[in-house]
Amino acid sequence: MEQKGPQISSYGIDQQGLGSVGRAYWNLSAPDLYTEALKRDEASLSAGGALVAITGQHTGRSANDKFIVKEGSSEDNIWWGKVNKPFEDSKFAGLHQKMIEHLEGRDVFVQDCYAGADGGHRLPVRIITECAWHNLFARNMFIQPTDEELKSFVPEFTVLQCPSLEANPETDGTRSEVFVLANFAEKLVIIGGTSYAGEIKKSVFSILNYLLPEKGVLPMHCSVNVSNDDESAVFFGLSGTGKTTLSADASRMLIGDDEHGWGDEGVFNFEGGCYAKVIRLSEEAEPEIYETTRRFGTILENVVMDERGELDLDDNRYTENTRASYPIDFIPNASDTGIAGNPKNVIMLTADAFGVLPPIAKLSPEQAMYHFLSGYTAKLAGTEKGLGNEPQATFSTCFGAPFMPRHPAVYAKLLGEKIDQHNVNCWLVNTGWTGGAYGTGHRMPIAHTRALVNAALDGTLASVEFERDPFFGLAMPTSCEGVPGHILNPRNTWADKEAYDNQAAHLVSLFIENFEQFTDYVDEDVMKSAPKSA
Repeated sequence: MEQKGPQISSYGIDQQGLGSVGRAYWNLSAPDLYTEALKRDEASLSAGGALVAITGQHTGRSANDKFIVKEGSSEDNIWWGKVNKPFEDSKFAGLHQKMIEHLEGRDVFVQDCYAGADGGHRLPVRIITECAWHNLFARNMFIQPTDEELKSFVPEFTVLQCPSLEANPETDGTRSEVFVLANFAEKLVIIGGTSYAGEIKKSVFSILNYLLPEKGVLPMHCSVNVSNDDESAVFFGLSGTGKTTLSADASRMLIGDDEHGWGDEGVFNFEGGCYAKVIRLSEEAEPEIYETTRRFGTILENVVMDERGELDLDDNRYTENTRASYPIDFIPNASDTGIAGNPKNVIMLTADAFGVLPPIAKLSPEQAMYHFLSGYTAKLAGTEKGLGNEPQATFSTCFGAPFMPRHPAVYAKLLGEKIDQHNVNCWLVNTGWTGGAYGTGHRMPIAHTRALVNAALDGTLASVEFERDPFFGLAMPTSCEGVPGHILNPRNTWADKEAYDNQAAHLVSLFIENFEQFTDYVDEDVMKSAPKSA
């Protein structure tokens, strides 16, 4: 549907001051958005039918350019600091006006969507983009209202995204030309200076992370799948730790791959699509995701393609952070409701660059709280702008600190209550390095990780013996079918045992140092479960 001129006012878009845009294309279908993107030279068509877009210098999130407007309605609820940086209300108004003026006479694309599969908690959002392919991204990633729902659709939040508009740090108050600004009072997010589509989805995620805790719903940076017996499992983890890969299991139904809420009745997907990393994607190891890269409707970000339209998923010339955005129903066994019951298992994923943590360990409830607040992993090159070629050990509380506006204790308290209420089994799974640290060891084989996770979910690991890791106090299984026994204790995989001990002691010290910020917010039992220095 296309509207132009003053007619747009009947759809409420002029509430954001955009009544003078050239044309506003409303809720276009995927084929129509393909047509517009190709006609405008925004993207290219691959031989398999996927749309290939190159985002330029910004191939990942610009975490340092994300701010929250400091205003009265939300100021006391925000965890201000390095992650949630304050932005002046007047500067936000100035940049918003600058965006309105920039879009005068230009075409825009609008998608009205829901974030949240649970009708009692869903958020109506309006995504307004400068490019057609970004609008297709929004259509892929969020939940589409029915035709009947669109007739009375009223957005609670609006996202304005304009990659061609760059900020001037000296006058606009930003750090660089990129800006990702959320204003909870205005119920508005404005994004400029970057074409990386992930900024759109993570902005909506951040909004939900602010709103839902007040309703007793735990927002989670996680994937979720469910067994044939209706037993759901939650996979916490940052980008690159395996959330998408491990949840796309042919033997279990996929609820979603990245963002969920956990309410009184169970878990529900925030999204209607998936945003998977595809660098060096293997058809053999990840067949369901691989197949999406060859389908009409998928957007491939920064994937290399030759003149014949053939893809090279192994080529990282643009970035390690190549991505595929596709509707969740492209995964054969995906849920058509996005809703499941309360989890029986919670798995916390980490990509340990030090090669110290075991491939799987059983956590006590107190250890689960500790590792949830710690959020340890290794960021890989390309996931965020500014990272070098080496992975960096990092702690991202709640496995999603960049997207958590409230204090981590708010989310941890909700998780602890739900683990206790539903008697949930908790596991720590290392998808990172074994046999040595990064550069010496090698990445944990996905087949071994899958076997261990499946054994945890189906109860097999409950019947094996466990041994205690002396550094972190973790309970490690001594056997698992389909997995070489020696890798279950990481010390056994190192040729130099003394080097392992030194590396483990070093990682323990990093955990202890990081957790000092949370000691006033957890009870004594959680502190007793923490790793101890020698």
